[in-house]
Amino acid sequence: MPSLRSYLEIRAAALVNFSPDGSWVLVSSNLSGTPQLYRVARDGGDLVQLTDFDEAVGGAYLPASNEIVLTRDEGGNERHQLWLMSDQPGSEPRPLVNDPEHIHRLGGARRDGSLLSYASNAGNGVDFDVYVIGLSDGRDGSVHATDAPRRVFDMGGWCAAGGFSPDGRWLAVQRLTERNGDSDLYVVDVESGEVVHVSPHDDDASFSGPSWLADSSAFYFTTDQGRDRMAVARFDMSTRRWEYVLERDWDCSVTMNWPGTRLLLSTNEEGYTRAWLLDPATLSEVGEVVLPGQGIGSFGFSRDGRYLGYSFASAVEQGDVWLYDCEGGQTTRLTTSPTAVSRGDLVEPTLHRFESFDGEQVPVFMYRPAGVGDGDGGGGGSAAPAPVVVYIHGGPESQFVPSFNPLIQFFVSRGFSVAAPNVRGSTGYGKRYHHLDDVDKRLDSVQDLVALHDWLTGQPGVDAARVALMGGSYGGYMVLAGLAFHPERWAAGVDIVGISSLVTFLENTSVWRRAFREREYGSLERDREFLESASPINFVDDMRAPLFIIHGANDPRVPVSEAEQIHKVLADKGVRCELLVYEDEGHGLVKLRNRLDAYPKVADFLDEVLGAG
Repeated sequence: MPSLRSYLEIRAAALVNFSPDGSWVLVSSNLSGTPQLYRVARDGGDLVQLTDFDEAVGGAYLPASNEIVLTRDEGGNERHQLWLMSDQPGSEPRPLVNDPEHIHRLGGARRDGSLLSYASNAGNGVDFDVYVIGLSDGRDGSVHATDAPRRVFDMGGWCAAGGFSPDGRWLAVQRLTERNGDSDLYVVDVESGEVVHVSPHDDDASFSGPSWLADSSAFYFTTDQGRDRMAVARFDMSTRRWEYVLERDWDCSVTMNWPGTRLLLSTNEEGYTRAWLLDPATLSEVGEVVLPGQGIGSFGFSRDGRYLGYSFASAVEQGDVWLYDCEGGQTTRLTTSPTAVSRGDLVEPTLHRFESFDGEQVPVFMYRPAGVGDGDGGGGGSAAPAPVVVYIHGGPESQFVPSFNPLIQFFVSRGFSVAAPNVRGSTGYGKRYHHLDDVDKRLDSVQDLVALHDWLTGQPGVDAARVALMGGSYGGYMVLAGLAFHPERWAAGVDIVGISSLVTFLENTSVWRRAFREREYGSLERDREFLESASPINFVDDMRAPLFIIHGANDPRVPVSEAEQIHKVLADKGVRCELLVYEDEGHGLVKLRNRLDAYPKVADFLDEVLGAG
């Protein structure tokens, strides 16, 4: 059986974007132990490393030069700064926008490379305004800023800078409103300052960024305004009106290539991606982009529109980068990330639904060790009943998808079954489902875990007396809530950067996050009594299961004090509780050395408490 280290050292790669002439593909890979930038020839070949930092970095090719705009924080604090650098190995980054006390989130660039957009809370430390900064080529061939950043959108709240229209006039801005699951879309004339509100609406609705026609006369986007799922709409710049033009049974997203000759439509179907190329004029299907297997993809076109690059991962395939020729129809694998674990040692999950307390049908992906049946008559075997790890995603506005997860695969190889539910409040199943855990419905999602335990009790090959909860961020809150509110159900918990008190979390989280999180959890001013009643730390006297906690000291989202306070009260009570704090991490473990330190200890903890097969 491969070791846990073998699983954790599996590397992965993801598409970033193409160089302007399409000859290079920029790739993010964790070959060095943290995500760094590499380039690979479009025709294939070895990865060429461009960055080599201890911290994770992101970035993208600029559209008119072989220069890259780079983003990097310090120790997971999420205060990203912007840099420029050549795409030649060994190039040194040059500061573009650096203000270490504030956050800078990269947007898009004009097609001629003359303007770059980003969002920042530099104005007051709370609101994210949108800025542009001018760029030009210097005599040495490198790109330089031509002037100071200029603020072009300052409506307050949480705003994100998007891309520019093909003619460079309009910049897209997405803004979260004060309502949960609700956003607005604007386009801003970056010269005159005119703002067009694309999305006036009354109900809670989300709006994606635009995919422009080549002449900038209109754009496609997706929204769930007035409906349960995201569908495709078209906004006309002359009439300043939009209408729905295409829908599927599942949430949709769209991407236009630069020449305006192909529109990519992708859907999220039970967590799996499907994609098609459409004619932008008629929206008729040109053909399906057949992925390498049943998994998850994310996409980007080359500048000339001929090539579609995409990242692909599945439960049994770590992430890698692929290339689809839109003219010839050929698919080429561009990266093959190293792994010491054979595919035969990996398992595909099966998808099920269980009924919760109110009749709601809750999806769950079930991973089982060899010899254990799938619960639907499609298996069996004589293996002893397996202990179970219930793996709960964060968010809560997120979705567990069957992408590659080395930790889950290791647990299964160790003799555990793993159940990964999408409890109410998850995305991917429509707006109604997303809102089922809002504010005073918070504990209904915890009841979904109880219903899952009931369902597991009836599954073949499962030992329902040995079930542990494991999750990160909001998933960590769910772990603690499960142990506090239903202690008789669970044998252990693993909490990674989780919330122990909704009140102290909201009081101490970064000021730029508080209002955004209050949309989901409830406000300190109006809902404090409920927040206290839903906080696990207030029910610590009922907690008795052993607990393992992991946290980053620099976490700007869930302060490390959330871990420290629950650890202290449990330790004082005499409940087994172990705490690992990593001084160079933020909201989760990014660095391989820390993952190699933490997760073997988690595995040993679960082995000891549950006893794997």
